[in-house]
Amino acid sequence: MNDTHPGRSCPLHYRYAASSLDRAPEITTDTLYVAGGLYGNRPALHALEAMAAQEDAVLAFNGDFNWFNIDAAAFADINSGVLRHHALRGNVETELAGDDDGAGCGCGYPATVGDAEVARSNAILARLRETARAALSLRARLAALPMTLTAEVGGLRVALVHGDCESLAGWSYDESALRDAAGVGRVAAHCASARARVVASSHTCLPVALRFRAGGRDCALFNNGAAGMPNFAGTGFGIVTRIATSPAPLPALYGTVLDGVYIDALPLHYNREAWQHEFDAQWPEGSDGAMSYAARIRNGPRYGLNRAMGNGIRVNSSLLQQLQSVSAKEE
Repeated sequence: MNDTHPGRSCPLHYRYAASSLDRAPEITTDTLYVAGGLYGNRPALHALEAMAAQEDAVLAFNGDFNWFNIDAAAFADINSGVLRHHALRGNVETELAGDDDGAGCGCGYPATVGDAEVARSNAILARLRETARAALSLRARLAALPMTLTAEVGGLRVALVHGDCESLAGWSYDESALRDAAGVGRVAAHCASARARVVASSHTCLPVALRFRAGGRDCALFNNGAAGMPNFAGTGFGIVTRIATSPAPLPALYGTVLDGVYIDALPLHYNREAWQHEFDAQWPEGSDGAMSYAARIRNGPRYGLNRAMGNGIRVNSSLLQQLQSVSAKEE
C-alpha cells in the first residue's frame, strides 16, 4: 500500500517473505485452535480456554488480542492469559510495543474503509497505548512475540499469520480480495512458497474460507475474522479455527477436510451480557470505540455466510439460522 497516512500505511518492518514460513514447525499437535481478533474480550478468552481444554487442544493466538481493553485490569488479564499459550503479534500488539505514531493503529486499511473509521481506530490505539505504557513487563513480552508461527497437524503444515503471508497488516485474505482468480492465485503462490497446506489468518475482522490447489495439492485458507466479536448479521458469537486429526466435538459452521485433517470454523459462545457491560464501561456512548463497534457487538456486522464461503467448503447453514434465532431471542 502506497498511502502513508496513519492507519493506512504498512511499515516496512511489517513485511516478510512467504518463503520465511518454510521452516520447522514451532507447534506440533493433533488438535490446534487458532484465534485471531480477540480484541480484549475477557469472556471470550475464558470461553475459548474452556473449549480448547475439553479436548486438550493447543491454543494459538494470531494477533490483535488487544483492542478494547483499556482498563488496566482488563489489559493485564487479556495479555497474561494469552501469553500462557502460543501467540504471535498483530498490528495492535506491534504498535502497543512501540512509540512511533507514524503508522497509527497499523491496520493498513484499504481505500474501502472510510477516513472517519480510520481516525477512530488510530484514537483507540492511542488510548490503549496509554494503558500499555503502565505495564512495562507485558509490553516487553508483546514486543518479543514473532510475526508468524508454523505448525504441523497430522502431517499437514500450517502457516499462522495475522494479515497475510507477506505482511503483518496485509489485506490479500480479505473476502473482497478473493473474488477472482488473481486473488486466489496469490494465496496459492503464498502456500507454495511457504510449503503450507493450510493458512490460518485474521486481521480483516470478517471471516472467509476457501479451498484451492497449490503446487499440485489441495490447500485451504481460513481467516477466522474475529474471536471476540460477532462475525455474521444477527449473531452474538465469535469464530475460532480448529485444525485437527479428528472431527470437531460440536457442530461447525463450515469446514473442509485435507488428507484426513479437519479444518473447521467453530462458533465461540461467550457471556454476551458480561462482555456488553465491560465494553460499555470502557467505551461509553459517543466514544471512538462505541461509534465504530457498538452496533456490531450488539447485532453483528452486515455480513452473510454466503460472502465468507469460497470453493470447496461445506457449509452448515441450518446451524447459523438456529444461532441467529437464539441471538434474536436474547436481545
